Amino acid sequence: MPIKVGQDTAKTRRSLNVNGKSISYYSIPAAQEAGLGDFSKLPAALKVVLENMLRFEDDGFSVSVDDIKAFGEWAANGGKNPREIAYRPARVLMQDFTGVPAVVDLAAMRDGIKGLGGDAQKINPLNPVDLVIDHSVMIDEFGNPRAFQMNVDREYERNMERYQFLKWGQSAFNNFRVVPPGTGICHQVNLEYLAQTVWTDTDQNGDEVAYPDTLVGTDSHTTMVNGMAVLGWGVGGIEAEAAMLGQPISMLIPEVVGFELTGAMVEGTTGTDLVLKVVEMLREKGVVGKFVEFYGEGLDRLPLADRATIANMAPEYGATCGFFPIDGETLRYMRNTGRDEDRLALVEAYAKENGFWRDENYAPIYTDTLTLDMGTIVPAISGPKRPQDYVALTDAKAAFLNEMEKTFKRPMGKEVLVKGENYAMESGKVVIASITSCTNTSNPYVMIGAGLVAKKAHELGLDRQPWVKTSLAPGSQVVSEYLEAAGLQQHLDAIGFNLVGYGCTTCIGNSGPLQKEISEAIAEGDLVATSVLSGNRNFEGRISPDVRANYLASPPLVVVYALAGTMDIDLTSEPIGQDKDGNDVFMKDIWPTQSEIADLVQQTVTRDAFQSKYADVFKGDEKWQAVETTDAETYDWPPNSTYIQNPPYFQGMGPQPGTITNIEGAKVLAILGDMVTTDHISPAGSFATTTPAGKYLMDRQVQPREFNSYGSRRGNHEVMMRGTFANIRIRNEMLDGVEGGYTKGPDGEQTSIYDASMAYQAQGTPLVVFGGEQYGAGSSRDWAAKGTALLGVKAVIAESFERIHRSNLVGMGVIPFEFTGNDNRKTLGLNGDETVSIHGLDSIEPLQEVPCTITYADGAERTILLKCRIDTAPEIEYIENGGVLQYVLRNLAKTN
Repeated sequence: MPIKVGQDTAKTRRSLNVNGKSISYYSIPAAQEAGLGDFSKLPAALKVVLENMLRFEDDGFSVSVDDIKAFGEWAANGGKNPREIAYRPARVLMQDFTGVPAVVDLAAMRDGIKGLGGDAQKINPLNPVDLVIDHSVMIDEFGNPRAFQMNVDREYERNMERYQFLKWGQSAFNNFRVVPPGTGICHQVNLEYLAQTVWTDTDQNGDEVAYPDTLVGTDSHTTMVNGMAVLGWGVGGIEAEAAMLGQPISMLIPEVVGFELTGAMVEGTTGTDLVLKVVEMLREKGVVGKFVEFYGEGLDRLPLADRATIANMAPEYGATCGFFPIDGETLRYMRNTGRDEDRLALVEAYAKENGFWRDENYAPIYTDTLTLDMGTIVPAISGPKRPQDYVALTDAKAAFLNEMEKTFKRPMGKEVLVKGENYAMESGKVVIASITSCTNTSNPYVMIGAGLVAKKAHELGLDRQPWVKTSLAPGSQVVSEYLEAAGLQQHLDAIGFNLVGYGCTTCIGNSGPLQKEISEAIAEGDLVATSVLSGNRNFEGRISPDVRANYLASPPLVVVYALAGTMDIDLTSEPIGQDKDGNDVFMKDIWPTQSEIADLVQQTVTRDAFQSKYADVFKGDEKWQAVETTDAETYDWPPNSTYIQNPPYFQGMGPQPGTITNIEGAKVLAILGDMVTTDHISPAGSFATTTPAGKYLMDRQVQPREFNSYGSRRGNHEVMMRGTFANIRIRNEMLDGVEGGYTKGPDGEQTSIYDASMAYQAQGTPLVVFGGEQYGAGSSRDWAAKGTALLGVKAVIAESFERIHRSNLVGMGVIPFEFTGNDNRKTLGLNGDETVSIHGLDSIEPLQEVPCTITYADGAERTILLKCRIDTAPEIEYIENGGVLQYVLRNLAKTN
């Protein structure tokens, strides 16, 4: 389907000649010549958004000339002009955990539009959508040559219903492609294959148009592709579905923080060490809701793989994205990963003509800046609970011991014998060491580095400690290709880092069970077991239910910690083991030099490897090809499926929206603290038979071995409602000293949050949730908002919200509110026995302050002001309709 672009092309449309071919584009210099503003000093990241305005201006897409002029005002105002604009990304990226519920919603919308008398074929993505199945492989088997095949077999056994459904979606919907299991992680596949930096398509007149490659994704680490100058960020599945269906993304022109990189990395450090320092600095700076653009002479020595690592972790430093402009390194990477030479010529010509190219004269205006000399970077880890908790490796042992005393309040030295083994468990022992995640496995420098550490260790006779569950889950098949070519995989295998699958695995909680006896010893001693992973998230309860302390580290350090087997060690000064002759071996003895790594990368990471591995990327293996499905226009929902169910969002929906009403007499479902993540709200990992979700499955004769994970069951709202606020480490302040998904029911007794919600809903009682700072941090998962809505929560009142979750709440019809002044849950003395009423909603305006009356158990009342975080006018319409999808569905049903 041709793209639709603005009709008023005289001012800004130009032609570009590339290799003898004429291609149209929308020119930012031409817009400046036309008197629309001075755009010469805009950061490249913001120029991408400006081009979007030029391309869609005057075509009924809610873009006006004033929107374009606002970018010139942004520069004139020193990098600030929070004007609301309508932005249209070129495409959408999904993974299967968030993609399955999105396709479920699209299938339900086809049923819904037919119920409103509309045409089911109106429910099709208008923008290209790629869904990569990468979140479903679990590490059941590890440390042996059979691990990969056995994990793949179990993956298909567990997920056949989901895969049949996705294959139906691939044939039923236009503009929708599925990358099969076992290919790689969506962000790495995007970086290595899908992304083009400059995109081309034909417009409604049949002309070829070049424009920046942009996207949104249903995973927060969509930001990784900004390392290749592709503007993209994570949104909830709800917002992504709206974008697919032609709705612009309503956003404010962002502030852009410039992060200057100078100097060069020194011997012994990695891109992971650099990004952990960047995360710490930007979290301290405060960049939530802002773009970060990296600049400076240090970029001349920063490979794109390291740039992608930094861009990947934008959610961890709180920014919307971390952008790197187009330069010579962008072209080098694109060529090396197999992109077409004509594409490279277009990228260079377009970037230079339209002001996107970074050279020695690149000096834009930024809202604010900060600087880092890469020569000051030292080896580091982050943990035990947050990515921004940076610890230099020299301080890691002392920091862990301090956490034991102050955070975990447990003594060191307590040992519990492991049944059937000749060792004991104690706090600090590393039970999971995983080379995993898009963040680092996309980076050949750290992957080759890990292989060299393994080689040197193996040759000296070192091995992993027996209590460590080791795994290697690369982000794409190309990684295996170059590790094999370099002769390093055999050494990784020898110390337990066998291939376990191509997917996210440990980073999203798919670490699989520990050895039963080890798990029992940890529980018996109430020990603080630890994990070390090369991922981006280490929130409580995320990695494994047996692990309390999680640390992020570079892949080479993951290998070293597997050899040492404990956090109670100074890797910079203490021996990590003994060689064949009984001599002490130190980390420095097995750590490779930068030249060793660079030489192997040069030899083995080749254009041919990328081209061969991505030649049939959508074909899949024999297992995928054997998955059977139907070609029906609408989905035949299996009534007994525990994976895929028709959600209730559109059932009984009328053709007209409602109105926003005041909240009267609401009860409190939960009072939560600071930094409550979407993992706390909607966990992705495993769950027990005693949980509401476990009981639901047991009632349907699903045995615990087949429970799979919350993430894999996101196509079934019944499971996910029961899993909302059910993280084993969440703490509801309505209860003293209780962890897990519990609250007080209508009778005042402790019960599960799900059961309390059902009881309140049966009485017709609305619910509210209170929170602290950075409510909804972390993953972009839509189920954190969907589950909240289905539990009957009408409002979430917090000190501040992370960007994606706030948007998701609005998209599900739940209103976010922020405390004003000095008010918060503590100053108000809340304990959960209160009744809450919020007025002024029947005439609400964006960002309006409204009165909230809190009635305490003793009858006392207090009225405070809340800031309503319905941020834009379109969001008011979303709330009126009960959510953004209901809004889209009603509008589609009206059109011919």
